Amino acid sequence: MTTQANNPLHGIKLEEIIVKLEQQLGWKEMAAAVDINCFKDNPSVKSSLKFLRRTPWARAKVEQLYLDTFHGFQWPEIKK
Repeated sequence: MTTQANNPLHGIKLEEIIVKLEQQLGWKEMAAAVDINCFKDNPSVKSSLKFLRRTPWARAKVEQLYLDTFHGFQWPEIKK
């Protein structure tokens, strides 16, 4: 069994990430950081979840935004 102790995303659901980012930054700033329509055009947690669950590159960017915003952490292999 591998441990995820060094992974700041371990145990955090995608929905929690979106909700926390929206509370901290707001949809407008989220859309500026990650240019995806689900943040720009009539944004909602539900529409964002639907899109991000089937779009790995966008999910990686949103997870990176979360890490940057709340942990000051950057994965070395993920480029913005």
